[in-house]
Amino acid sequence: MMRALPILAALLLAGCGPLVQIGGNSPSPAALYTLSATGPAAVPIGQVPVNMADAVTVQVPAVPGALQTLRIPVSVSDTAYQYVKASQWAEQPNRLFQRLLADTLVHGGIAVVDSRTAGVSGKRVLSGQLVAFGIDARGSEPKVTVRYDATLATPAGLRQRRFERDAPVAGIGGPEAAIALNAVANLVAADVAAWVGRSSG
Repeated sequence: MMRALPILAALLLAGCGPLVQIGGNSPSPAALYTLSATGPAAVPIGQVPVNMADAVTVQVPAVPGALQTLRIPVSVSDTAYQYVKASQWAEQPNRLFQRLLADTLVHGGIAVVDSRTAGVSGKRVLSGQLVAFGIDARGSEPKVTVRYDATLATPAGLRQRRFERDAPVAGIGGPEAAIALNAVANLVAADVAAWVGRSSG
């Protein structure tokens, strides 16, 4: 069962409400949403030995214009986006996803080095583009989609792979979207961690 997301405000949204078009005035959110790693930890965080030959530095993914926002995008056609009313992330989704990737790698026993705090980068660097991170309402039933185009730079060269997952969403509202996106983002992060793990050595 998916567990509820941590919330930085005391109140939840009362209902889904209408969507708001890009550029429209949006009410202040009643809650801010974040991502949290839900998978079991193979190695407790803080107890992963740092082998610099296999250590990974996770960079903030690049994002298209539709994701350069705190709001939750909804694809309503092949050429149009709207945003969920009165709902937003605590940070831009690419930064939330970066931390989720790092936590998932560490949970899987892969050392992660933050170059900003450690002053040194890992021998492997994970970068990429978070292409999709929102609701797709173009079909008969809405779904959430997360797509990450990953690039792993290693001493042996570059490796690239696309990771994508989707799942039905209960409704086009902030709480429903955030819970569903957290679950799907965790699946993508687990796929990425397994790929990175196989790419060691």
